[in-house]
Amino acid sequence: MLADPRSSHRFLALLKGAVSPPPGKKRISVAVIYGVAVHGVFGLAAIAMIAGMYNGMTLGLMQVEGALSIAWNAFLLLQFPLAHSFLLTRAGQRVLKHFAPRAYASTLLTTTYGLVASIQILMLFALWSPSGVVWWQAKDGWLVLITILFACSWLLLGKATYDAGLEVQSGALGWLSLVQNKEPVFPPMPETGLYKLIRHPIYVAFALTTWTVPVWTPDQLAIAISLTLYCFLAPLFKERRMSRLHGKLYSEYRNKVPYCIPDVRRQNRGLTDRNTL
Repeated sequence: MLADPRSSHRFLALLKGAVSPPPGKKRISVAVIYGVAVHGVFGLAAIAMIAGMYNGMTLGLMQVEGALSIAWNAFLLLQFPLAHSFLLTRAGQRVLKHFAPRAYASTLLTTTYGLVASIQILMLFALWSPSGVVWWQAKDGWLVLITILFACSWLLLGKATYDAGLEVQSGALGWLSLVQNKEPVFPPMPETGLYKLIRHPIYVAFALTTWTVPVWTPDQLAIAISLTLYCFLAPLFKERRMSRLHGKLYSEYRNKVPYCIPDVRRQNRGLTDRNTL
């Protein structure tokens, strides 16, 4: 059975099914614990990321001096993209299964992935060691304008997340499926919303959040450059995975939709063709 293509409908159906689950105290308890953990840490990570970047990475909790500070921050920058990408591989999926009770590990896979990713983001932004150097800080009209752009970039990220499948991206699919004692039903390959314009809107929106900030420091520049490089390179590995999962369907989609920059000419041609019908 195919999943409902609408993200909100699928998510609400999952929630509705979890209201009256089949019996199983241990299973339900494990599911709820993982659910609280993934959404709680995800919320903290989002707050740390938004607050950290809006203030130019001047709010980090670590206070390390000199070369040790550079090494520590480099570790924080590298641990996220390297582990995040590895855990999406087959070998990484096997590692993830060790983070949950064996009987429920496969069902909880998307939840444990979301939990680990949220912990990584929380580490990066909460445990950063600030340099104390501020190059530029927006004021007055510039502050208002850049704050609006910053908010818009986050709204774009939220929209891309919704289009990709809210239940998977939030980590809810695993634990809500476990509550209902059923196999997770993954959403169809995303082709709607922002995915009509580019193949990787989540990565592009994530990169935009790093550049639309009102405070610029060496720390923020390091974050922006590193995460933007990751956001433009990581999708190459994702495309291999999508090709393996969806085969010809993804090949056709890839031929029609650009990688990360919308093809304005193609969109205009499409509008012209529709208007001439």
